[in-house]
Amino acid sequence: MLYVGGGVIRSKASAELLRLAEATGAPVVTTLMARGAFPDSHEQQLGMPGMHGTVPAVLALQEADLLVSLGARFDDRVTGKAALFAPNAKVVHVDIDPAEIGKIRAADVPIVGDLRDVLVDLEGAYAAAAAEAEPDISEWWSYLDGLREEFPLGYAPTTDGLIAPQYVIQRIGELTGPEGIYASGVGQHQMWSAQFIKYERPNAWLNSGGAGTMGYSVPAAMGAKVAEPERVVWAIDGDGCFQMTNQELATCTINNIPIKVAIINNSSLGMVRQWQTLFYNSRYSHTDLNTGHDSIRVPDFVKLAEAYGCLAIRVEKEEDVDAAIKLALETNDRPVVIDFVVSADAMVWPMVPQGVSNSFVQYAREHSPAFGQED
Repeated sequence: MLYVGGGVIRSKASAELLRLAEATGAPVVTTLMARGAFPDSHEQQLGMPGMHGTVPAVLALQEADLLVSLGARFDDRVTGKAALFAPNAKVVHVDIDPAEIGKIRAADVPIVGDLRDVLVDLEGAYAAAAAEAEPDISEWWSYLDGLREEFPLGYAPTTDGLIAPQYVIQRIGELTGPEGIYASGVGQHQMWSAQFIKYERPNAWLNSGGAGTMGYSVPAAMGAKVAEPERVVWAIDGDGCFQMTNQELATCTINNIPIKVAIINNSSLGMVRQWQTLFYNSRYSHTDLNTGHDSIRVPDFVKLAEAYGCLAIRVEKEEDVDAAIKLALETNDRPVVIDFVVSADAMVWPMVPQGVSNSFVQYAREHSPAFGQED
C-alpha cells in the first residue's frame, strides 16, 4: 500500500512515484496535501484517505499488511485513533525530515532522504526482489475493487430544493479540466473540492491542509495566477472563508489578475454546523452567517464583488450552474465572483468520527461498511 503525502509534490517526484506504483502494482492513496501527485484516472488510485476519505482508501490503509509512507506524517485526520491505525501493517516510512520518522507510528524501515532519490532506489530494490519471487496481490485487489464498486464516491440530492454544493464543485472541475488550478479555503467546500474535482497532475490543487487557514483561497489563487497566467485559476471558497480575505479582490482588479472565485454559499460555517448537527443535537451556536438563501444577505456578495470591479454572478438554480461557470471561463479581463447559493443541509461523507478507529468509517449518515468487530 503506497500512502502518498504532500512531500511527493514538494520533491517534484510524481514521475518517480508513477514508475514505482506501476512496477509494484500496489494500490495508492493520496492525502489532502498530495492530491494530484498521482493521477485520479489511474486504475491503482483509490482516492483520498482520512476523516473524509473514500471508503476504499480508508479501509485499504487500515487493513494493509505493508504501508509504504512517502512524504506523509501520519496525522490524526488520516489515522483516526493512532493506536488503532493499521494494526497488522509493517511500516516503511520515507521522509526528508528525520523528526517525522516514528513520531506517531513506529517505522519498521525508516528512510531519511529526498523522495525523488529514494523512490528510484525503492523501484530498483523492488525489481531485484521481484525477480526472485513476484508477489501476488490479486486477492487484495479483488477485495479493494469490491469496495470501489460497493462504495463509490457520491452525494445525496438536497431536501430543501437548493443546489447541491458537490454538484457545483464537480461541474467546475469538469468544465475547467485538469489543466486548471484549484485553491480552496477550509471546511466543507475544501473536502468537496478534494473529493469531486479530478486531479491529474501535481500543483493543480492548492490547500492549507495542516494549518487549516480560513481565508487561504483567494490570495493563494492570486499568487498562482501571477505565477502561471496562462492557466485558469479558481478560488473555491466558503461564505465564511471568503470574508477573511475578500479585500484582495482589489489587488486582483488593480493589478489585472483575473482569477475566478466560486463562493459555496450555504449561509453558515458549514463544517462546524455539520458537527453541531451530528454530535450536538443540532444546537446551532454562532454558525449561521446570513449570507445566503432566505437571509438578509450581509454582505451581499454580488454587490461586494461589483464594488471591487469584478464580474459578479449569483446562481440559485441547478440549471444555471453550467452557464455561470462557462461565462466565468470566457471572462479574462477582470476577476469573476460567482455566488452559488447552496443547501445548508448538505454534509461531507464519508466520515470517520473523531477519536475512533478508521474501521468505523461511515459511507453516509447511519451507513457504515460491514467489517469484522475489533477486539
